[in-house]
Amino acid sequence: MALPTVADYWTHGNLMAAILDALVQDGRDIDNLTLADVTPLDHLHGRGVAATRDLVAHLEIIADHHVLDIGSGVGGPARFIADTYGCRVTGIDLTPEFCDVANQLTERLGMADRVALQVGDAMDLPFDDASFDAAMTHNVSMNVPDKRQFFAEAFRVLRPGARFAAAEIAAGPGGPPILPAPWAETAETSHLTTVGETRALLDSIGFEVLDVIDGTQTAIAFYEDSRARIARDGPPRLGVHIILGDGAKEKLRNSAANVEQGRTLPIEFVCRRPT
Repeated sequence: MALPTVADYWTHGNLMAAILDALVQDGRDIDNLTLADVTPLDHLHGRGVAATRDLVAHLEIIADHHVLDIGSGVGGPARFIADTYGCRVTGIDLTPEFCDVANQLTERLGMADRVALQVGDAMDLPFDDASFDAAMTHNVSMNVPDKRQFFAEAFRVLRPGARFAAAEIAAGPGGPPILPAPWAETAETSHLTTVGETRALLDSIGFEVLDVIDGTQTAIAFYEDSRARIARDGPPRLGVHIILGDGAKEKLRNSAANVEQGRTLPIEFVCRRPT
């Protein structure tokens, strides 16, 4: 029997209906959605929109930039960037359902003139060389065995002088990750590298690595705060659990344990393609 693909893993099957139902249950007007309505659930990584804000702040985006989001999920980060900086954003994702939902949400929010999400493979980006003024990827490469090709494609499509920010879940010293986690059910689709290995890859491809930021303590503080809020107020209606689907609670619990036990390290690499 063939192993499931990454797209298979992330496919929900009825994601748009699940999102709309959750929004209705939370009292949102789905016929007049705002960006704030969907923000609690459309940033598919730890710390949500706060993590997106921190990552893209390194990109030095201005209004006339065209930004690429590699592994764009349901479009939350792309819409955040377009709304915050007034620029154009293209997102690419391997999962057709994610792209379909991303574009439906973008249309409902009236942002289709600035944000476009399309199906595509990060290992063979469907863009010309030097097409983008900045690029980012957030918690994507954990599913990618050939990280050299992944980062080389990002390098290729960036203009000289453009910045690239990569938020990664790196392998930590505390042992193999506890699975299932948000990015993988089993070890067959989990491909973590150490911070040093990733740094060496980025250097060898030609990136100038400007900064390497260890987000461990920030993540741990977030987990502690989340537990306290749930104990006080109960589980939130809106969150990434809607996208993760069945098993979300266990995956999120394991994700926190991995960081707290040093099995994984949340790391940001801030890079530039040299001029």
